[in-house]
Amino acid sequence: MVHPVTEPVASGWLEVGDGNALWWQEAGNPNGVPALILHGGPGSGSSASMRRFFDPRCYRIIGFDQRGCGKSTPHASGEGVDFSVITTAHLVADIERLRAHFGVDRWVIYGGSWGTTLGLAYAEEHPEHVAAMVFGGVTTTRRREIDWLYRGMAPLYPAEWERFVAGAPVGTPEDELIAAYNKLLFDADPAVRDKAARDFHDWDNAAASVNAQVGRPSDGVDPARLLARGRIVTHFFQHGAWMEEGQLFANAHRLRGIPGVLVQGRLDLQGPLVTAWELARAWPGAELVVIDGAGHSAGDAGMAEAITAALDGFAGVTV
Repeated sequence: MVHPVTEPVASGWLEVGDGNALWWQEAGNPNGVPALILHGGPGSGSSASMRRFFDPRCYRIIGFDQRGCGKSTPHASGEGVDFSVITTAHLVADIERLRAHFGVDRWVIYGGSWGTTLGLAYAEEHPEHVAAMVFGGVTTTRRREIDWLYRGMAPLYPAEWERFVAGAPVGTPEDELIAAYNKLLFDADPAVRDKAARDFHDWDNAAASVNAQVGRPSDGVDPARLLARGRIVTHFFQHGAWMEEGQLFANAHRLRGIPGVLVQGRLDLQGPLVTAWELARAWPGAELVVIDGAGHSAGDAGMAEAITAALDGFAGVTV
């Protein structure tokens, strides 16, 4: 079973350079095992619901909004934001600044979706500061994974794909849709930007869950959040997250000695099971837990319970 969502005991902003400030929250036991939550997207922002995976009696739970999203500043929906300092390397460095800020030596990391990519990138660079990791909805942002998301998956959602393609300029090749949307998201006309953000979000979330969605995924979502997330996702994905193809797998040997659990829905269309399976083979000490009937969302049946069980298993880890 999952734990109750506890209220934060502290929150604030941390200046990380380049004019950026990260918004953070801390909850749970101040003397507990330090744990860091890495949200997905990139650019989706943190969510209080992710704290329910942690036993608040055992964990010191730290979450934050990555650069450009949530309550962190500047917000990527604004004008004149410097996206050259919003990269995977910058986010990894930000995690180290947070670790120093909180006085943590080693912590347990939980990440969902894009949070897996960021968590792995951080752990491979700073393995000495990671006690254990749990990931749900595993993705590693390889170019072949990006291609699956924005082309390969099209036959499974023909109506949604047709709308997604129609939102790009006429004649845009399928392998240039991400770049085309990125350009639209920075258009001088606010109406063009807002429509592109909505169209992009709707395709990006068409297969988020095995449960059928009523209406369009963007219905009722704050337009500024849609725009920021769309800009950040397309920025990262058109650059392959600034990593060599398969880099996280090639460097997985650096994770030796770090225990981990990968929780993956068998019906995950946004992050097909093969990625988690390959990662489990490359990462010494990783356990793969497959949830039959579940997709990419942590809200799908069985996912939250498995993630919680994995984190409960690390609640007594030595830090």
